[in-house]
Amino acid sequence: MSCLASCCVASSCGLCSSVASGISKRSARLAYCGLFGGSLILSWILREVGAPLMEKIPWISSSDTHTKEWYQIQAVLRVSMGNFLFFDQNDRRDSWHHGGWIAKMVIWLLLVVLMFFLPNVVISIYGTLSKFGAGLFLLVQVIILLDFTHSWNDAWVEKDEQKWYIALLAVSIGCYIIAFAFSGILFIWFNPSGHDCGLNVFFIVMSMILAFAFGIIALHPTVNGSLLPASVISLYCAYVCFTGLSSEPRDYVCNGLHNKTTAVTTGTLILGMLTTVLSVLYSALRAGSSTTFLSPPSSPKSAGKTPLLEAEELEEGKEKKKEKEKEKETEARPVSYSYTFFHLIFALASMYSAMLLSGWTNTTESSDLIDVGWTSVWVRICTEWVTAALFVWSLVAPLILPDREFF
Repeated sequence: MSCLASCCVASSCGLCSSVASGISKRSARLAYCGLFGGSLILSWILREVGAPLMEKIPWISSSDTHTKEWYQIQAVLRVSMGNFLFFDQNDRRDSWHHGGWIAKMVIWLLLVVLMFFLPNVVISIYGTLSKFGAGLFLLVQVIILLDFTHSWNDAWVEKDEQKWYIALLAVSIGCYIIAFAFSGILFIWFNPSGHDCGLNVFFIVMSMILAFAFGIIALHPTVNGSLLPASVISLYCAYVCFTGLSSEPRDYVCNGLHNKTTAVTTGTLILGMLTTVLSVLYSALRAGSSTTFLSPPSSPKSAGKTPLLEAEELEEGKEKKKEKEKEKETEARPVSYSYTFFHLIFALASMYSAMLLSGWTNTTESSDLIDVGWTSVWVRICTEWVTAALFVWSLVAPLILPDREFF
């Protein structure tokens, strides 16, 4: 039996080593995303079942007035703080970025466990700082979206073929139709008859006005704009408006979508959590890999078009490169994104996800609800308005500052 156990342990260690080696040879980004996704799942599990356990920890359960919601927020913030400290690193070595995954997992686990030994005042301070970090993450997310829409438009325009221009027009019209149709549905859901819902009407009408303004500004002769980015941003603003309105308290009479229920089903919670995880992972992955102005000087994306070596030097270097190819196959290749910014995005995303799971540290709402409350509403609506302001600025900035180069 002891021999069998030893074999099982040896096989498990070998399997972990093989997985870690495979990660280092492929994409470190996917591994970091997987680790981050696992941390969110752990936060959710502790949020749901960890409150009774935390009540038995003396340095956490320091008062009899703490509610179940308070313990749930504590669990989420402590896991988030461990995540933040793990990702808040500035090591630019390729070998450590791509490898050492067994050590990284152990370090991450130790950091999360150690956070449960910290006093409540430290976690309270981190919770306050997380609100600002979450806001910064939302700002970065908006910049990523703007970069994506402009890159998408430029990629299709550069093809300079009629079919791609038709595709641009079709996608633009489609996005606008969906945006305005969705806004009409929001009037039905969040402006029920017989109630004075002026605030909700203002939010919805403002979203429609912004959509019109985007199209008018983008198509103005003096603005070097396009209808595709305007339509995509309009659709995104309509979606953010919906998420803001749906975050209104369940007992609010103008929340016609949820005011008849005091809790949500498990399926709704799972769907909402899955959407949040995918959104955060996509933002972190794209932010760390595709933004040109955040790439290191040595990366291909930040390099200019001027050749680094002349033709003769390139010919002489070919032979040396061939000799080193075999050695480089086993080494981790330098990445084309900034290590510092990549890890910073995950650190800020840890704060943002903690705010979502804790309702922005709000204990007044039901513990069965995620991202519900007036704080969440105003965060979403302000995100929509900031998105609109940044998009308009991206269109008019070349006119206001003609001597500056904008990407």
